[in-house]
Amino acid sequence: MLRSRWIAGPAAGEPGPLVAALTDYRTHRLLDLPGIARQGRSLSRLWPTLPGAVGMWLWADLGARRVGSLSVWRAEDDLHAFVRLPAHVRIMRAYRHRGTLRSRTWHLDTLDRTALHRDLTSGLGLDAGGV
Repeated sequence: MLRSRWIAGPAAGEPGPLVAALTDYRTHRLLDLPGIARQGRSLSRLWPTLPGAVGMWLWADLGARRVGSLSVWRAEDDLHAFVRLPAHVRIMRAYRHRGTLRSRTWHLDTLDRTALHRDLTSGLGLDAGGV
């Protein structure tokens, strides 16, 4: 699995509790993967300006045709505001039917990037009940 560097947001350093969100997008066709990855990277450039954004990683498993992110937010409202951003909505509409999206959110007492990375590499149980 490939992973970006940690990208800090304006709420980096905020104490818990926090909200974590994992997205896992599996493309139907390998040919769609570069465009999806490029769009995700483009969206990540907004990260340092997003209210409530604590930090995030982008990740990719090229062999499995999967890309996604693991993001941490100050609150669920901040995550929902990101999901409604016009740039995010545009990307989701463009690629909605080109793959399968799964996601999971959960609460964190504190930010532990080592534990989050361990969870990311183990899949965070998306195959066992994640939505």
